[in-house]
Amino acid sequence: MAYVRKDAATLTATEKRRFVNALLEVKRRGEYDEFVRTHIAYYSSDGERGLRTAHMAPSFLPWHRRFLLDLEEALRRVDSSVTLPYWDWTRDRTARSAPWTADLLGGDGRRSDRQVTTGPFAYREGNWTIRVNVTETEFLTRDLGRRADPIALPGKRDLEWALKESAYDVAPWDSTVTRGFRNRLEGWGTGRGSVSWRNHNRVHRWVGGTMLSAASVNDPVFWLHHAFVDLQWYRWQRRHGGARYRPATAPGSGDEQHGRIVSRHERLPPWDVTPGELEDVSATYRYA
Repeated sequence: MAYVRKDAATLTATEKRRFVNALLEVKRRGEYDEFVRTHIAYYSSDGERGLRTAHMAPSFLPWHRRFLLDLEEALRRVDSSVTLPYWDWTRDRTARSAPWTADLLGGDGRRSDRQVTTGPFAYREGNWTIRVNVTETEFLTRDLGRRADPIALPGKRDLEWALKESAYDVAPWDSTVTRGFRNRLEGWGTGRGSVSWRNHNRVHRWVGGTMLSAASVNDPVFWLHHAFVDLQWYRWQRRHGGARYRPATAPGSGDEQHGRIVSRHERLPPWDVTPGELEDVSATYRYA
C-alpha cells in the first residue's frame, strides 16, 4: 500500500518528533553524509563536459525523485512510520512559519555568522556536525529571506507559470530554455541577479547559507523543499494527462547535447533506473 507524504505544516507533534529522530539516526549512522557526497558529485552545470543528470537537464526531476526515495528508505529503516514531509513555500512564507520551528528544522541563522542556533540541527546540540562540505564550515547556516538584500519566496503565480506548460522539456535541454515545465520549475530564468531565479532555484536563494552550495543537502530543509518540487511534477502529470518525460530518445551524434543528457529509457546514474520508470510513483507514495 502506498504511504503518504504530508504538508509539514500539518504534522502532529509526534510525527515531527519521529521524523527528526529518524533523520538524526541516519546522520549518526554515517548514511546521511553519503547523500551529501552524492549530490556534490552530480552537481554539474551546462558548461561542464560529460553527462549532466541532477541539474540543468531534463533528468532534474526524476534524479531528485530517486534521491528523495533513497533518503526516505533510509528513514523508514529506522522508523517505518516516517515519510518525507513537504514545505509549501507558496503558503508558509516567513521565517517563523513551518518548517522553521524549534520542534522541526529550527530557525534562522544568527546575524554574526549565519549559524543556526535553535532546533535539533543546531551545532551546539552536538548531533549535526557537517563533515562533508565544499567549505570547512562544520555548522549549519541560514539567512532566511536574505537580510542584506531581501528577496521573496516564489508564489502561486510562479508555480502556475511552470505548471501550465504542456511540454515536459524542450531542446536544447539545458538552463537556457524559456519553454518547458522542467526548466520553469527548476528556475533558470533570463536576466541577471535575483530576477533570474525562479521557483526551485529561488527557494535555495531565500534560505541561503548552506542551501547555496552543492552541499545544500546538509540542511534538512533540502528534502522538504524537493518533496514540494516533486509534488509539482506529480500535479503537472495529472494536469497534462499523457504528457511524458522528454526527450524520448537520445540526441544524435551531431547534437550539442549528444552524450550529455538522459533520455526516457536510458539509465539514470548513479542508479539502475530510467526516467521513464520513475514517472509513476502511485504504488509507492502519494501526497496528502
